[in-house]
Amino acid sequence: MAPWSGLWGGKLAAGGGGGGGGGDHYRGTPVVVKMENPNWSISEISSPDDDDDEEFLVGGRRKGGRGKNAKQITWVLLLKAHRAAGCLASLASTAVALGAAARRRVAAGRTDADASAAAAGESPVLRSRFYAFIRAFVVLSVLLLIVELGAYINGWDDLAASALALPVIGVESLYASWLRFRATYVAPFIQFLTDACVVLFLIQSADRLIQCLGCFYIHLKRIKPNPKSPALPDAEDPDAAYYPMVLVQIPMCNEKEVYQQSIAAVCNLDWPRSNFLVQVLDDSDDPTTQTLIREEVLKWQQNGARIVYRHRVLRDGYKAGNLKSAMSCSYVKDYEFVAIFDADFQPNPDFLKRTVPHFKDNDELGLVQARWSFVNKDENLLTRLQNINLCFHFEVEQQVNGIFLNFFGFNGTAGVWRIKALDDSGGWMERTTVEDMDIAVRAHLRGWKFIFLNDVECQCELPESYEAYRKQQHRWHSGPMQLFRLCLPDIIKCKIAFWKKANLIFLFFLLRKLILPFYSFTLFCIILPMTMFVPEAELPDWVVCYIPALMSLLNILPSPKSFPFIIPYLLFENTMSVTKFNAMISGLFQLGSAYEWVVTKKSGRSSEGDLISLAPKELKHQKTESAPNLDAIAKEQSAPRKDVKKKHNRIYKKELALSLLLLTAAARSLLSKQGIHFYFLLFQGISFLLVGLDLIGEQIE
Repeated sequence: MAPWSGLWGGKLAAGGGGGGGGGDHYRGTPVVVKMENPNWSISEISSPDDDDDEEFLVGGRRKGGRGKNAKQITWVLLLKAHRAAGCLASLASTAVALGAAARRRVAAGRTDADASAAAAGESPVLRSRFYAFIRAFVVLSVLLLIVELGAYINGWDDLAASALALPVIGVESLYASWLRFRATYVAPFIQFLTDACVVLFLIQSADRLIQCLGCFYIHLKRIKPNPKSPALPDAEDPDAAYYPMVLVQIPMCNEKEVYQQSIAAVCNLDWPRSNFLVQVLDDSDDPTTQTLIREEVLKWQQNGARIVYRHRVLRDGYKAGNLKSAMSCSYVKDYEFVAIFDADFQPNPDFLKRTVPHFKDNDELGLVQARWSFVNKDENLLTRLQNINLCFHFEVEQQVNGIFLNFFGFNGTAGVWRIKALDDSGGWMERTTVEDMDIAVRAHLRGWKFIFLNDVECQCELPESYEAYRKQQHRWHSGPMQLFRLCLPDIIKCKIAFWKKANLIFLFFLLRKLILPFYSFTLFCIILPMTMFVPEAELPDWVVCYIPALMSLLNILPSPKSFPFIIPYLLFENTMSVTKFNAMISGLFQLGSAYEWVVTKKSGRSSEGDLISLAPKELKHQKTESAPNLDAIAKEQSAPRKDVKKKHNRIYKKELALSLLLLTAAARSLLSKQGIHFYFLLFQGISFLLVGLDLIGEQIE
């Protein structure tokens, strides 16, 4: 029988079957323990006299197979201790770096209350009211923490049980009176709010779970929208297949970073050139940007592309006004479909071939929507967290609603509309900041159906700075509430099925656009800290930890590579609830910031290979003076820009105030020994602190 050799096993010389004579064997494995310091290493070999053979081997095996050399264990433990010390040093340096960044933020003094932020974002009146509301809670929580800390030090905790029955004299009487008042008047009110928010939380969680089950069913049954007509043949023979007239629109406004690749991508769509026209709808107010875009269009015109440049003198209505103006052109009547791409979107050449065929022999179909993919999803933590949200939105929400309801909110880009459906629904309207959702709801009320293609992707960018992301989310959550106010009478009066009306009112608007930001902010940012100071009102552990963890797990399933970020995702979503709640309130009550439109800042991220791949086939082998020089474009984008204005990270006062509130509540939870609540409040408070100091996303100096 061969001698046993394992992880910690001894090595025997050949022929030494059980431990008999011969000095050419030794017991113990030679181990070389290398420390992090590369200048030295230690080799330890066990001595043949360490143990007797009878104790060491039993039938050629170790006793239990678990014998270990004590010196080896010592060195392994030293190695692990050394690595742990290295990790601690790394964490310490990271903490020092974060502290230095925070100090620079505070020293710079640029907050979200600056005039530039007010002009581009929220109403100063609303912001001051909302901030005053949060600040009042912070002051109250600090005072209560001082009171509770004093009671804990003086041993007055026992009064909590007897305060309702026994009068106490002196300072203790004041504390006993507070306990009686808290239990009689404050706790029932907070418990009522808690129970109401928990009910809303459970309803929204059930909706999320049902959507995930629907997505699982779609994947299990391999349900997929298929065009009724066969696949299109090669575009060189347009008479042999279905190639309707398609109008392609690229609305843009001061998109200096991304206009080249978007125009190049659209001009290279694999479609008969005589059957599609590109409209570059430039709303830029910067003369330099206008000139650059106009010259780019001219280059593609000289190369044979059917492309026109349009610039409005009166820039009313933002994107909706831009699209409405373009649809008023006389030649639009010659086209049957319109494809829309925002300035940072780069469709694949086969985009029209994979979307337009769905319209053939399907006269009720009004919209075909493709999903988004992101060129910069791994750029920083902020883009990774956004990718989780949007992957769930497309993979679950849009796909499930498209398959089972034939309706979803149009994403504003990467979609193809039947022009007849747009006209029948009233065309583009400028009444909200979510013109895409507006036209989708009106088309749904007119009976048009939608298709979502989960396997057709269009590349675009994610906001890389928190300021840009915050402004985008404000518009995305304010607009639906504006639209809900405006279209509610039309939904009620419309002659569609009752279940469709119920879906629009209760699920599409109320549950997913109003209740979600409301309970996220109220439950986790206000009620949870209050229950720490009013322990008579209880918030169960499963509401604080288990259900949110399950929902976060469901959200992250469509992007499994993001699983390591599940905890930051949960904390960041609760942090963003402040911005979403603020936007929802401003849109619902038509406050000053409801109609603010801020174009999301792009960085223009495209590799040289992406740009070269967009070159026309004839340009890959020869270059003319009139052809777009894509090599120069790539070099220009990779080179540092000298004319970019200097920007700075900001300090966000509401997030900082809430971080103080949550950290104060975490300190209070220590006195009552509530473990899960303490850890949740602690990490959530740190998350608010990092966001409040703008330490997430792109770092701008």
